[in-house]
Amino acid sequence: MIAGEDGGRDLSRLVVAGCGSLVRTEDLFQPYRLVDAAGVVVVPAETYLRELAVCGRPAATQRSYGMDLLRWFRFLWTVRVGWDQATRAEARDFCSWIQSADKPARPHWRYPEGGAPGEQAGTLPGTPNAVTGKPSPGRRYATSTVLHCESVLRGFYDFHLEAGSGPMVNPFPLARHGGRQARHRSPMEPAPAGRTGRYRPRLPVRAPRQIPDQRFDELFAQLGSDRDRALIAFWVSTGARAAELLGATTGDADPGQQLITVVRKGTRALQPLPASPDAFVWLRLYQAQMHELVPAGRDQPLWWTLRRPFRALSYDAARAMFDRANAVLGANWTLHDLRHSAAYRMARDPGMPLTDVQWVLGHAHLSTTQRYLTPLTSDVIADVLAFHERRQQDGRDAARGPSAPGYRPESLDTLFGEGAW
Repeated sequence: MIAGEDGGRDLSRLVVAGCGSLVRTEDLFQPYRLVDAAGVVVVPAETYLRELAVCGRPAATQRSYGMDLLRWFRFLWTVRVGWDQATRAEARDFCSWIQSADKPARPHWRYPEGGAPGEQAGTLPGTPNAVTGKPSPGRRYATSTVLHCESVLRGFYDFHLEAGSGPMVNPFPLARHGGRQARHRSPMEPAPAGRTGRYRPRLPVRAPRQIPDQRFDELFAQLGSDRDRALIAFWVSTGARAAELLGATTGDADPGQQLITVVRKGTRALQPLPASPDAFVWLRLYQAQMHELVPAGRDQPLWWTLRRPFRALSYDAARAMFDRANAVLGANWTLHDLRHSAAYRMARDPGMPLTDVQWVLGHAHLSTTQRYLTPLTSDVIADVLAFHERRQQDGRDAARGPSAPGYRPESLDTLFGEGAW
C-alpha cells in the first residue's frame, strides 16, 4: 500500500497490476468466469455472475459485469485488501483511480502500431476524426465505463449484503439525501428511491451521431459483397441493434410482408420490424450466392461468413467488415451509428408519429426517443447561414433607412455590406 502525506493512498504512484482475467467457458449456464493470477476461480464473483444468469441476463451482459468486477478485484489485489474488508475508503480511491488511470494497452493484430480504423498514423487518442467529427477512443476510461462500473459494484455488494456473505455496509454508498428522516436513517435500511451513487461522475449529455446521407452513400459504395450490402441496408432501415439483426434466422425474414423478426436486447421478446425493399433485394442476391453452400432450413442462421469453413457471422466479424469500409474513407463510424441514422430519418419524417419510432427502436420510454428530435449541428449551421443570407438579401432590396447618429453611411457599407444595415 502506498501512503500519501495525509496518511491515505497516494494514487499518483499506484500501479494496478493486470493480474487475473475473465475467462470464457463452454458452460451454457455460466459463460464467463473470473479467475485470479493463479487461475483460481474468484468465488464471490462467480456467485454473482451465476445469479445474473439465473435472472436471465444474456452472456454479453455477464461479460460486461465481469469486466467491471475484474477491474475492482485487480485494484483490491494491488492495495492488498480483501473484497469483504473493503470500506468506503477503498471505493472512493477506486473511483478516483479509474477516472485518471490509463486503460491497459491491447494491440490488435490488424493494427500492430496502435490506433483504430479510420485514424491517421500518429493521431493522438481522443482526437476528433476529420470525416465524422467523432473522437477516437482515449487512453483513459470513458465516463460511461466509470458509471457502469460503479453501478455494477454497488449491485455486487448489495447482493452479498442481502445474502449475508459480504461486509455489513456497502462500500459504494449512495449520495447524501437531505431531510431529518434521512439523517437519522440506519445504514442497514433501504435507501430512499431516486438516489444515485456518491462517487458517480457527471455524464456529458451528447446528441446521438448519425451518418449524413451523402456520407452513407459513399460508405455503402465501399462494401464488397451482397451480404454486406444487405446487412447495412437492414440496419439503416429497421434501426435494429447490430447483435439483434445478426441473431436472425432464415425463417425470420419475410419478404412478402417486408418484415424481419429480431429478438430484442432487453426484453428478449420477438418483434417484427419493417425494412426497406432494397434490403430484401440485396438479401435475395446474397441468398442466391450462398445457395447449397450453407445449411438450409428456417432455424438456420441468416448471416454466414463468405469463406470456408462457413460459420455463423459473429459481431466481431461484422464490425471488421464495417471497419474496412470505414478505413477507405478515413472515417470511424460504428455499427450503432447506423441505428442512430435510422432513428433520425424516421423521427424527422413529419408523416411518422414519434410513438411509432419508439416502437420500432424498442425504447421503454418516449423520452429516450425524443433525443432524435434534437436538431443536428450541421443542419443548424446551414439554416442559420441561410437566415443571414436572406437578411442580407432583404437589406439590399429594401429602401435604405436613416443611418445611426454619429456614423457615416459609407463606413456602415464597408462594415456590414452595402444596404445591409
